[in-house]
Amino acid sequence: MIFLLLRKYQFTLPGELASFLFEFTGKEIPEMREKRRILYSRFNILFMIVFLLFSILILRLGKIQIVKGEEYREESEKTNQTVYSWNTPRGKIYDRNGTVLVENEPIYTLTYADPAGSTQQEKLELAKKLAGMISVDTKNMTERDKKDYWILTRKDKAYAKLSSTEQANLDDNEEYDLILERITDKELKEITGEEMEVLAIKKEMDTDSSSAKRLKSGLTTEERAVLNENLGKLPGVEVKVDSQRDYIYGDTLRQLFGKVGRIPEEEADTYEENGYDLNDLVGTSFLEQYYEKWLQGEKEKTTYIKDGTGEISEVKVDPGESGKDLILTIDLNLQQEAEKIIVEELKKDNGAKSAYVVVTNPKTGEILAIAGKKEMEKDIQDEAYGALYNSYAMGSTVKGATVLTGYETGVISPGDTFLDAPIKLSGTPLKKSYVNMGRINELTALERSSNVYMFHIAMKIGDYDYGARSGFEDPEESYDTFRKYFAQFGLGVETGIDLPTEATGYDGGVQKLGNLMDFAIGQFDTYTPLQLVQYVSTIANDGNRVQPHLMKEIREPNHESGQSGEVLEQFKTNVLNTVDMDLSYIKRVQEGFRLVMNGSHGTAASHFKGAAYHPAGKTGTAQVLDEDGGYNYNLTLVGYAPYEDPEVAISVVVPDVENDTSTINKAIGKRILDAYFDKD
Repeated sequence: MIFLLLRKYQFTLPGELASFLFEFTGKEIPEMREKRRILYSRFNILFMIVFLLFSILILRLGKIQIVKGEEYREESEKTNQTVYSWNTPRGKIYDRNGTVLVENEPIYTLTYADPAGSTQQEKLELAKKLAGMISVDTKNMTERDKKDYWILTRKDKAYAKLSSTEQANLDDNEEYDLILERITDKELKEITGEEMEVLAIKKEMDTDSSSAKRLKSGLTTEERAVLNENLGKLPGVEVKVDSQRDYIYGDTLRQLFGKVGRIPEEEADTYEENGYDLNDLVGTSFLEQYYEKWLQGEKEKTTYIKDGTGEISEVKVDPGESGKDLILTIDLNLQQEAEKIIVEELKKDNGAKSAYVVVTNPKTGEILAIAGKKEMEKDIQDEAYGALYNSYAMGSTVKGATVLTGYETGVISPGDTFLDAPIKLSGTPLKKSYVNMGRINELTALERSSNVYMFHIAMKIGDYDYGARSGFEDPEESYDTFRKYFAQFGLGVETGIDLPTEATGYDGGVQKLGNLMDFAIGQFDTYTPLQLVQYVSTIANDGNRVQPHLMKEIREPNHESGQSGEVLEQFKTNVLNTVDMDLSYIKRVQEGFRLVMNGSHGTAASHFKGAAYHPAGKTGTAQVLDEDGGYNYNLTLVGYAPYEDPEVAISVVVPDVENDTSTINKAIGKRILDAYFDKD
């Protein structure tokens, strides 16, 4: 009856009452059946969701364990390991014939690696111990280094410099900066000489580096003995076998090899971007720097793996690989002979104090010898870099470029003649040759080194009418014309040599007509000995200017035989440009250069005429002011041989000679070319 009434009047019973009636009557009302059905459905859906989630979890765990287990294990190990690296020996440097020029000499180095994460105080105590066992250089300690050390070792005095208000309101960095400002010079003088050594060692220990820190290279026998006896008490400290460069032939080419040292501070970011560590040793100049990527080996790596307690449980060592070998284009025998000849000729000639020589293959650009010597306090010292970085007015050696510029601009044609007689311009000293030569063509002008012929070319390029004494309306264009054509031979521009930097000489700018005439005879702009040899090589090579280079090959080292192994890279001949001139013009100048050394009036015939190797070239003398207001002379020579098929080119520069009658430039050039052709 109750159920009928409820259904009739559509009453809904609360859940508790429905359950009570079910228990009381033993019958289930419809509302109860519907709720039970919904509840079962929800349970089924929930069960399916839980089942699916559990299945996904099982699959993910399986993937982690089976597919990526090794990857995650390695990643986990990374967080429990510390890697320190160490430079391996650099590649050796050889001459073109396989003679070792630079190798590595073993030395002992004290290193520090901190796999356990020591505190500053622990490092300080370790540095104190080491300072009692080794001596170190302290001259590079800065004022900031000293202040940091003063604060670390005198904390009470340091923080006494702060008021209670400052200590309450400033953060740690602000406090430290304020203390730094308040340390006096008198307080810094408290640091003793012994403490300075502790400071020097501590500074190296604090280097931000993943490499083992070099605390001292070149340990003495006594220092090694003391350290080895106490290594067990010196956590993180090792005595390692390191290497330093050994120059087999002393000063020969040493300047051009360059130096190896710490990464320069201003280049730190660049090196770090290329995977270097700030503690690495790298090439810092010349060949060592330019070929750093080859000479630098793959570093030795030591991995310290820690267990769950932070203790080192395993050490792994990857020995790395030494650097690749650099084979130079240099012929050691010719190089040594060139250096010997320069020294001997400087000793003979009291008026000459320095000399520079570059010898190349004009067709390939290979530098066979590059030498420089300078007298300093009665001792003649090596100055090979002067051939690259010292620039001089080269005098008449550049007259070949002047004649070719005249041809190409159309102001002269082959065979044109001018009267070699003094030229007088208003406001300019008399301009003349060393002797009046009469009417001559350009070949005789080159053979006898006529200044006046070149002056006429300059005046025509400047659009100056000497007879009417008028013209030269656009000086800038005149100078630009000369420099444009001279640059095609390598004069006044970079030669492209495989070194980090080179000099390009001095550009005198735009001046008067008289200065333009001086330009035409090599007494205005200045050039380097390397530019000079590229210039004559371009003429010898029918107008093809090739890049000069010192690298012949890069090879794998062969540790078993001690010789270099497989060729990894070769320097291919690189033609920088071909002179924009008719080949017949260049042939004409080649003939003029042949007459210089073989003609009856050739300025170099006294030294070269009759030489079996058939040389060609040009001499030069440039008048330059000395320190006292008088004049000295730059004596120069360019040449190549054989004239018919050149295989060698040379430039000789002897600057600031006290008299212009010296023939030291010709003597040096002749003897070196003789040595080259006698080498076989």
